[in-house]
Amino acid sequence: MERNLKNVLVISFGFLLLFTAYGGLQSLQSSLNSEEGLGVTSLSVLYAALILSSMFLPPILIKKLGCKWTIAISMCCYIAFSLGNFYASWYTLIPTSVILGLGGAPLWSAKCTYLTIAGTSYAEKAGKNAKDIINQYFGVFFLVFQSSGIWGNLISSLILSQSSTKANVSEEDLVCCGAYNCLTDTSNTTGSAKLSNSLIYTLLGVYTASGVLAVLLVIIFLDQIKSDQAETEKEKLEAPSFWSTFLATFRHLKDKRQCLLIPLTMYSGFEQGFLSGDYTKVYVTCALGIQYIGYVMICFAAVNSLCSLLFGKISQFTGRKLLFALAAVTNTACIIALLLWHPHPKQLAVFFVFPALWGLSDAVWQTQTNGLYGILFEKHKEAAFANYRLWESLGFVIAFGYSTKLQAYIKLYILLSVLVLSMVTYGAVEYLEAKSSPGTPPATKKENGVPQSRETCM
Repeated sequence: MERNLKNVLVISFGFLLLFTAYGGLQSLQSSLNSEEGLGVTSLSVLYAALILSSMFLPPILIKKLGCKWTIAISMCCYIAFSLGNFYASWYTLIPTSVILGLGGAPLWSAKCTYLTIAGTSYAEKAGKNAKDIINQYFGVFFLVFQSSGIWGNLISSLILSQSSTKANVSEEDLVCCGAYNCLTDTSNTTGSAKLSNSLIYTLLGVYTASGVLAVLLVIIFLDQIKSDQAETEKEKLEAPSFWSTFLATFRHLKDKRQCLLIPLTMYSGFEQGFLSGDYTKVYVTCALGIQYIGYVMICFAAVNSLCSLLFGKISQFTGRKLLFALAAVTNTACIIALLLWHPHPKQLAVFFVFPALWGLSDAVWQTQTNGLYGILFEKHKEAAFANYRLWESLGFVIAFGYSTKLQAYIKLYILLSVLVLSMVTYGAVEYLEAKSSPGTPPATKKENGVPQSRETCM
C-alpha cells in the first residue's frame, strides 16, 4: 500500500504544481493579454485543440510511451504555454495554446489510467474491492488537486500587488466597467497597463518553475507501471481504433437523452468561460486592477472545492434534481444582478460575492452532470464521456471566441438563454427516465463523495 500510495501522492502533487501555474495563467489571460483579444483567443484555440486531442491522442501515446512518460511529456506542453506568455504575441501564444491543447487529453487520460491500474493491482494483492481502492485513490488525488486554484491565484495576486503604482480608477473610466463595458482595449486595462515587465516576468518565472518541478517530480519519483499490470488496460486502449471511437462518439447522438443533454453540457463551458474570461476583465480588472483577480478567483476555487465535496455527499439524500434547481436559481440570480450592477471600488465585498455564488453553482454543474452521464449511459460510458468532453470544450471555444466581439450584457443574455434551454432539456431527460421506469425514481449518483475535476477520465 505504501508504494502505491506514494505514486498516488506523486501524481497528485505533480498535478497540483502544474495546475497552480496553468490555473493562475488562465484567469489572467483576458486582462494580461487584452490587446486585440489575444488572451481569450488563445484560450479558445486551446480548447479547440483539446477537442481534437481527445479524439485520438490518448490511446496512441499511452500505448507507445506508457502512463508515466505520457504524463511527463504532456506536462511539458503546459510549460510551453507558460513560456509563450513571456513574449506574448500571436506568433507565440497561439502555437503554444495548440501544444497545450494537444497535451491536455493525454495527460488526464494517462492519470486516470495510472490510478485505475494502481488501485486494481493493490486490490488484487490485498483481496479488497477494486472499486473501493480506486475511489480512495481518486479521493486523495482530488483532495490535493482541487487546491491548485487557490495557490495559483494567490501567487498572482501577491506578486502583482507589489506594483509601485496602484490603480486609481476615475469615475469616467468606471462607466466602461460592468455589463455595458466599452469595447476598447484601453477601457479594460486600467490595472494591467500599470504593471512593470519585471513583475510580469517574475510571475511567469514562478509559474514556469512550478511546471518544471511537476515534470521532475514525475520523472524522478513516479514508478513506471509494470508491463503485466498494464497489459489489461493496454488491451482496452488498443481495442477500439481511432475511427471506431470517433464514430461511436457521434453514433451515441442517436440516443435522444444525449442530444437533450448537449445544452447543459455546453453551458458548463459557457459559464466557466464567462467567469475566467469576462468577469475577471470587465468587472474586476476594470474597477479594481489586475492584482485583485487572484484574490477573487481564490474565493471561487475555495467555495467550488468545498461545495463539490458537500454536494457529492448530500446528493444521495437530496436527489440531483434539487441540486440542479439550486444551481439554476443561483446562476440566474447572479446573471440578473451582474446586468444591473455598476461595479465600484468602494463595493469591494460584492466583487467576491459573485465568484462565491458562481463556485457554488459550478460545483453542481461539475459533480452532478458527470454523475448524470455515468448513470444514464452506464453501458456506453466511453462514447458518453467523449460527448461530454466534446460539448463542454465547444462551450469554452464559443465563450472565449466571442469574448472580445460582444459587450458583457449580450454575453450575459446569451448565458441566461442557454441556462434556460439547459433546464428545459434536462427536465425532458428526467421525464424520459421517469417514464421508462415508472414507480422507480431515477438513481442518484453520489460520486463517492469525491469532488469532480473539470476533466473526465473516460
